[in-house]
Amino acid sequence: MVDMWLPYGKTEVCVRIPTRNFLSTIEPVEKPSVQDARAEIERALREPVGSNTLSDIVKPEHKVAIVVDDATRPAPSNLMVPPILDELNRKGVKDENITVIFGCGTHRAVTHEEAVKLLGEAVLNHVKVISHDCKSQDHIYTGKTRKHGTEVYLNRVFAEAQVKILTGDVCFHYYAGYGGGRKSVLPAVASEKTIKHNHAMLLYPKAKTGVLEGNPVHEDMVEAAKLARVNFILNVVMNKEGEIVKAFAGDLEQAFYEGVGLVNEMYRVQVNRKADIVVVSPGGHPADVNLFQAYKGVDSALEVVKRGGVIILVAECPEGYGNQVFYDWMVKLKDLKAVEKRIKRSFILGGHKAYYLMKALRRVQIFLVSSMPDYYAANVFRLRTARAVNDALNMAFSIVGKKARVSVMPYGNSTLPVVMTGEG
Repeated sequence: MVDMWLPYGKTEVCVRIPTRNFLSTIEPVEKPSVQDARAEIERALREPVGSNTLSDIVKPEHKVAIVVDDATRPAPSNLMVPPILDELNRKGVKDENITVIFGCGTHRAVTHEEAVKLLGEAVLNHVKVISHDCKSQDHIYTGKTRKHGTEVYLNRVFAEAQVKILTGDVCFHYYAGYGGGRKSVLPAVASEKTIKHNHAMLLYPKAKTGVLEGNPVHEDMVEAAKLARVNFILNVVMNKEGEIVKAFAGDLEQAFYEGVGLVNEMYRVQVNRKADIVVVSPGGHPADVNLFQAYKGVDSALEVVKRGGVIILVAECPEGYGNQVFYDWMVKLKDLKAVEKRIKRSFILGGHKAYYLMKALRRVQIFLVSSMPDYYAANVFRLRTARAVNDALNMAFSIVGKKARVSVMPYGNSTLPVVMTGEG
C-alpha cells in the first residue's frame, strides 16, 4: 500500500493506494527562496533585463504610476514597492507625484485593511494609493490592438503618468498562459469593455495554461501594454511557500519572459503516461478556500488523466463555491454551447470557470472531497461527492476498473504536467 499525504485546508489527508495501482506522484521541482528578499529585489532593479535602470529612465519632475496587484493575488507588493520608491526618491521624484494603483481589473476595490496588508503603513503614509475601477467613465483611449481589434481604454491616472511601472508575480494562468508582466495593464487597469473583448478570446484553442505562442489573449495583452507605453516592470517568481525565488526587472517583455523560464523550470513537470485516476489537491489553504479557486487543480489534472477517467479533487472549500457568477452560470446555462454563446455575447469574470468545468465533465467524471454541502456540489456543479478521499478512490475503481492506474498531484494549482506520449 502506498500512503500519500495531501494538503487539505490547513491540515492534510491521507490517500491509500494499492501498490499495484500506483503510477506516479506529480509535483513541482521546488527551488529555495532567496535569503534576503529585499536584497534580491534591489539586485533586480540594479541589473534590469533589456532596459535602462529606473534612475536612468525617470526625471525629478515626472509623474509616476506604479501598478500593484489587488488582494486576490499573492504578489509581495509590500516587498517590491518600497525599493522602487527609494530609487524614485533618490532621483528627486517627489512623493506627491507618485501614485500606486491597485490593478483590480474587474474585482472590487481594495479595502483600507487590505491595503495596509498589501503595501504596509509606510507606503500608504507617503504616496497616493488608489484602486482601479473598470466601470468608471473616466478612462483614456490609447488605441486599438491591430491583430484582435480590442479598443484599449485605460485608467486615467495610469495613462497620463510619464513613467509607468508594473509589478507582480509570474505564474501559470488559465487563458493568458502566464500571469505577470503585461497583465498589469490588461486587465489590471483597463476598462470593462476592453477586458471583456480580450477575455472572450479564452474560447480559442491556444488560450490555455502555459501557452504564449499563438495565444490570442496573451498577444492582445502585450499589444495593449505597448500602446500604454510601459517603461519598466518588476516581477517575481515564488515557490509554493509564497517566498521569492528570484526577481526580474526591466523591459516589459524581456523581463517577463525570463520569469516565465523560471516558472517552467519549477512547475512544468514532464510525465511519462496518463493515469486512469488522478487524485489532486489544489495545495491546501488558501488554494482550496472555495471551489472557484480549487478548480485550477482539476484543470491541471486534465492534462494527465485518460478520457473517460476519474479526477478526485481533494479541496476543503470552507467558503463554499466562492463566486456568484460561476454559480449562476452553472444553474442557468445547461450545456457547453450555451456557455460559449454567453461568453461571446458578454463575458463576465467567473463565467469562465463554468465553461472549463462543463468542458471537463464531457471528458471525465469528477469527485469532490470537501466540506461543501452535497446539494451545491452535486446539484449545481454536477460533481460526484465523497466525504473521505479513500471512499472516493474506491468509487473511482468501481467506475474504471480494479486495475486502474493512479497518479497523485499534491499541488495541482501550481503544477502543469506535460505528458511525453500522445496517449488519450
